[in-house]
Amino acid sequence: RVQLVESGGGSAQAGGSLRLSCSASEDTTWDYCMGWFRQAPGKEREGIAHIYSRTSSTGYADSVKGRFTISQDKDNNILYLHMNKLEPEDAAMYYCAAGRVAGSGACHIPSVYLSWGRGIRVTVSS
Repeated sequence: RVQLVESGGGSAQAGGSLRLSCSASEDTTWDYCMGWFRQAPGKEREGIAHIYSRTSSTGYADSVKGRFTISQDKDNNILYLHMNKLEPEDAAMYYCAAGRVAGSGACHIPSVYLSWGRGIRVTVSS
């Protein structure tokens, strides 16, 4: 399994921005789905963004579409989540995840992701 480490979490005010990073222990720049998930207290884990590493095609949950952007720095093997226009409802633990796949069609399926980071906390004050 790929070892994943998130960084960049913290606090922001509503309307502000944060950038999360995820470093991987091995090359995830080819035939990988890379995703960001989050889980707020008392709620189920939610997949919010994914990227297929070969083509850089992306997908987003409706809750973050237009505000968050997922990207992958292939030279340094780092996954990012750029979060803009933060809302108090965005407060959660955020997790980076990776899954080896044969094509981009499966990246929206949570069971594809077999490697997970430990998570990082994001708080948003109103």
